[in-house]
Amino acid sequence: MKEKLEALRVKALGELETLETPKELEEFRVRLLGKKGEVTELLRGMGALPAEERPKMGQLINQLRSELEAALSEREKNITTLLKEKRLKEETLDVTLPGTKKKEGGLHPLNIVLNDLIDIFQSMGFDVVDGPEVETEHYCFEALNVPKDHPARDMQDTFYLAENLLLRTQTSAAQARTMEQRKPPIRMICPGRVFRADEVDATHSPVFHQVEGLVVDKGITLCDLKGVLEQFAHEIYGPETQVKFRPSFFPFTEPSVEVDVTCSECGGKGCRVCKGTGWIEILGAGMVHPRVLAGCGIDPEEYTGFAFGIGLDRLTTTRYKISDIRLLFENDQRFLEQF
Repeated sequence: MKEKLEALRVKALGELETLETPKELEEFRVRLLGKKGEVTELLRGMGALPAEERPKMGQLINQLRSELEAALSEREKNITTLLKEKRLKEETLDVTLPGTKKKEGGLHPLNIVLNDLIDIFQSMGFDVVDGPEVETEHYCFEALNVPKDHPARDMQDTFYLAENLLLRTQTSAAQARTMEQRKPPIRMICPGRVFRADEVDATHSPVFHQVEGLVVDKGITLCDLKGVLEQFAHEIYGPETQVKFRPSFFPFTEPSVEVDVTCSECGGKGCRVCKGTGWIEILGAGMVHPRVLAGCGIDPEEYTGFAFGIGLDRLTTTRYKISDIRLLFENDQRFLEQF
């Protein structure tokens, strides 16, 4: 029995030195010192020994158990230390190495220009309002003095969802809703998406963005409109930008004008972008038609107003010299990263 205990001791201590993980240590402990371990089995086998040998053998087995438990504890401390040193070595950070730059998202160019527009008009006292993208014929056409036989009401230009229900072709519908709900003075802009049955090309899209503006108060004149739009153009394109009004026609304004600004590419000298004219058309505007005011419950004898509609997509392409409107909608990361 003594030789068996000594052989087990030598074997166990030698094996213990080869263990390298906590899992191996636990398996070793269970195999030797567990309920069915080799040392425990020796204790259970003492019943076969003569009575006079049992105390001494029990003492020797308990000494072996204590020695193995101490060696096991010491080996566990060593393995813990070695693993910690290994992890620290593997996780060592060289603070002199250049960092890895993380890519960050940014605002879409349309949102950049829209935020600038909102800031400009809010600084002039305008409120920002919203309106539904699914509109009725009344607010999209009739309330804006667009008669039944007007070409804009043809199916080729308008997306109809049902009878008397359509995707709005202009954010001007929100102006009619605002005039019905508020009493003058009114000073508001309405940015949003609009929809028209256009073919997709470099300058057209069936989905695009507008910013409509409206001012209604006593004594409002065309001079007020020109002053507001000049301030807007100077903020967007620079203080040297000039503004020009050209007579035009819109059913909901009278008189109506097309608004041009000096070409941002050539400064008005004439180039390929402005087709040699030195001017670029950016929006339509005019004095609110008396019928529109009356139809919304505002007395045209007492109040006047002006309205304007800015094509946000066109404004963005001219501001950033983008040659194709489709780039704004294709979600090409190479293009968007430039902003």
